[in-house]
Amino acid sequence: MKMILITLILSALLGSVLCAPANSCINRTTVSNLDLPRFMGRWYEIARYDHSFERNLTAVQTHYTLLPNGHIEVVNRGIDERTGKEKVARGKAHTTNTPGRLRVSFFWFFFSDYNVLALAPDYAWCVIGSRSSKYLWILSRTPQLPTTTLSEILHQIEERGYPTAPLLFIDQPDGASDQATEQTMPSATT
Repeated sequence: MKMILITLILSALLGSVLCAPANSCINRTTVSNLDLPRFMGRWYEIARYDHSFERNLTAVQTHYTLLPNGHIEVVNRGIDERTGKEKVARGKAHTTNTPGRLRVSFFWFFFSDYNVLALAPDYAWCVIGSRSSKYLWILSRTPQLPTTTLSEILHQIEERGYPTAPLLFIDQPDGASDQATEQTMPSATT
């Protein structure tokens, strides 16, 4: 009995060390298959963790374009709610040997992991994470998601170990799909 008690205590202590906030016990497993051409196009940001490069942005959209050389142009745009002005960030991405993982850069040659963690079978929504547990996005092909779908996504996120309380839900104005145009965007440097 004493040995069982010691084992339980050690297991609890070891678990708390292994899942300490620095390690966070987050399941970052990517989707096993990503049809890249099908993933391209416009995505609306439904929710995200707060971070400096998108702080105060609403109506955030991301547009991916597969370039002839196999690289991906990434254009993020949103409205700064303090000024009402549009902010645009242009970047580039490329595939990796891990299915569902891209490497994305918005600054020079500094790339970050971009993990497609969950993806609807019809590519209607996806969940994106990174190597760090500080980044998480819920994206959709439409400006809003049905409540039942969003609840299902939040459940999946929680099962992976991501807390959902810090998620910021992003305002997407009605008619958002008619407002954005990518026709005049220059290509990212590849």
